[in-house]
Amino acid sequence: MLYSKLTAAQKRIRLSELLQPGAAVQFPGAYTPISAKLVEEQGFSGLYVSGAVLANELALPDIGLTTLTEVAQRAGQIARVTDLPAIVDADTGFGEPMNVARTIQELENAGLAGCHLEDQVNPKRCGHLDNKAVVDLATATQRVAAAASARRDPNFLIMARTDVRGVEGAGGLRAAVDRAKALVDAGADAIFPEAMKDLSEFEAVCAAVDVPVLANMTEFG
Repeated sequence: MLYSKLTAAQKRIRLSELLQPGAAVQFPGAYTPISAKLVEEQGFSGLYVSGAVLANELALPDIGLTTLTEVAQRAGQIARVTDLPAIVDADTGFGEPMNVARTIQELENAGLAGCHLEDQVNPKRCGHLDNKAVVDLATATQRVAAAASARRDPNFLIMARTDVRGVEGAGGLRAAVDRAKALVDAGADAIFPEAMKDLSEFEAVCAAVDVPVLANMTEFG
C-alpha cells in the first residue's frame, strides 16, 4: 500500500485507546517514511517524530531553526504511509499563541495523531543542552490553551512538555510537578517532563497528574 488504510481520525481514536491508565506503550522514533514502515513492521503501537532528528536530517542544530512548513511536511509524509498513530515534536509552536493555533490545525491537516509543545523561550534549544530558558507560567499555559481551543478533532492529542526540571536546579522537580499540573488545567491531554534524573522523578510527575506521561528515552539523557 502506498498510503495508510486508516484515516487520520481513526488513528487518533486508536491513540486515545492506547493511552489508558496503567498502560505503557513504546513509540520508537521515525524521521522518514521508510523508517516509519520499519517501526510498523516490528509491531510497535505508534511512532514519534522527533524535532531534533528532523533538524539534524536538514543538517541543522536543534535550536529552533526548523519551520512549521518543514515539520508539517515531513511529519505528514511519515503519517501518510503507516497505520500507526504518529506524535510529532512541535517545539514551542513556532511562535506566539496565535501561531500555536495555526500549528495545531496544520498538523491536523497533515494527518498527525498528536503533538507536543514545550515551555522554552523561542528560539528553543534541545532539551539535553545546557543554558535553556523557559517562559513564565502564564505564557506556557497560554500556548496550551491556544492549542486545545484550535483543534477541530477532540482526539488530536495535545501534549505539554516542560523543561523546568533542567532549569531550576535544586527545586526543579517541584517546579516541574507544579507546572505539569497547571498545563493539564490549561488543556493538556498528556505531559512530557523533560530532563528527569531518575525513575523516582517520573513517579512523582505521574502521581501528580491524571493524564499520560511521556518518558523520552535516548542514549544521552
